[in-house]
Amino acid sequence: MARPRVRLVVTADDFGYCPRRDEGIVEAFLAGAVTSVSLLVNGSAAGSAAELARRHRIPTGLHANLSEGRPVGPARHGASSLTGSEGFFLGKMGFRRAVAAGEVILSQVREELEAQLSRFRELLGRDPTHVDGHQHVHVLPGVCRVFAEALQACGVRYTRLPLERGVDGCAWLEAPARDFAGALEQDASAAIGPFVHHGLRWTDVFVGLSTCGRHMSAHRVLEALTRALEGMPAGQAVTAELMVHPGYPSVPPVGGCGEGPDAFSCSSDRLHELRVLTAPALQAQLARDGVQLCTVGDLDCKRPGVGSTSKATRDTFLEPSPP
Repeated sequence: MARPRVRLVVTADDFGYCPRRDEGIVEAFLAGAVTSVSLLVNGSAAGSAAELARRHRIPTGLHANLSEGRPVGPARHGASSLTGSEGFFLGKMGFRRAVAAGEVILSQVREELEAQLSRFRELLGRDPTHVDGHQHVHVLPGVCRVFAEALQACGVRYTRLPLERGVDGCAWLEAPARDFAGALEQDASAAIGPFVHHGLRWTDVFVGLSTCGRHMSAHRVLEALTRALEGMPAGQAVTAELMVHPGYPSVPPVGGCGEGPDAFSCSSDRLHELRVLTAPALQAQLARDGVQLCTVGDLDCKRPGVGSTSKATRDTFLEPSPP
């Protein structure tokens, strides 16, 4: 069956989390399986990761972090709505609950984002190729506007819109993962308006929620891309992003963002992703399907129009870009 012409960015998140994770990410990049990385500047290995990025000329963006570890900005030195009593961020779900309750002061979010952008420039000597959000914090209500304003102010154009088609039908995912994807879909749809207003760009389609960790296989990656491309005309030029988390598992106490590595990083899931991504099967099938791997810098993404409802917005988002 004829397919759209796809340019695919494969982004490895959590660069800088720990040396073992970084070793696997670099291995995947050198194998041609990963084309871009997102750096945690508050990660325990951020400095050595930046050196690896320079040495291997890895296209690197910022993985903006508001949920794990210690802040980089003013919140690091005193009481803040972003942190708990011990000075750490509130956690993946804790931060979301605080945002929903209106307890997060958005000016403090802006200060932290600006501090992380500044730290990125100190480490890499340049602006990030893109900025996305650790645990997708960048699309949360209110946060998305401040995030878009900060990126526009520093001249960064590219971000991630984590809208993946059909995750609710992926029976292999546990119920909490499907529930999280459903909430994320609502947040990401609502973030399109602020992102468009401030000139941000992203790929036409996104996949990675349904293929994370032990759930990744060559078949499921290809299946996720097929779902995302459904209804697009054959021969149409389409841009896509695959979010991945490869690496060698962290070994405590090394790693993390100030609190040590979490279970996600220590699990064998990281190595499983690395093996799937670098195996010949996936890369060969992508090539047969005419999928061209590329970097963020190779893209000419469009900015979708703003729909008045979530469905309209998603439909607009899923329209193919002009060739």
